[in-house]
Amino acid sequence: MTKKTVKNLENKTVKVLSTQGSQLGEIELSASVFGVEPNTHVMYLALKRQLNNARAGSACTKTRSEVSGGGKKPWKQKGTGRARAGSLRSPLFRGGGVIFGPKPRSYETSLPQKARKLALKSALSAKFDNITIVKDFSDITEPKTKVMVKVLKDLKAEGKVLIIADITSDDNKNLVLSARNIPSVKLLLPSNLNVKDLVEADTIIATESAINSITERLAK
Repeated sequence: MTKKTVKNLENKTVKVLSTQGSQLGEIELSASVFGVEPNTHVMYLALKRQLNNARAGSACTKTRSEVSGGGKKPWKQKGTGRARAGSLRSPLFRGGGVIFGPKPRSYETSLPQKARKLALKSALSAKFDNITIVKDFSDITEPKTKVMVKVLKDLKAEGKVLIIADITSDDNKNLVLSARNIPSVKLLLPSNLNVKDLVEADTIIATESAINSITERLAK
């Protein structure tokens, strides 16, 4: 999509809810972030990069020169009727080395910054109908799982839920403690937003401040 097309798109106005599901106000979402035409190929490249960079790459096998033992010739060269052999640590024998086995390596791949931003904007636009915006989570005053379950029910959050908020803040301490025992809920910082979590989520709940932070970073 060209920049000219993006400018012609209208910003979207959505409701800002409380954790009880009641409307507190409205917020205008930038069309350049939440209203672009999803580029599936760039999303694929970003997801592939993320999965590759998460690989440890620490698998390691020993070659015949690294396996201990095998210094003595197992039998004489001729006269036994057997094939000639110089070491029992040959890959042909049990306990021998491995031919062309894996060695520690880096699977890291790169992607231009503009492409990474486009992938995030594409994912946000594709998941726009699944995004719920809340003012904050200050209403969670005690660290109890049942409180978080009620919040999810009031917000009609189903399936895999991704919550985007500043979880390092003291104001969200109870949010973290209340949600950590719910397998279907994942908490994420706005700065750690990624294509994989966005695509996998059935419901996305974001605070108003998180939306502003994401918009400020991606609209540049």
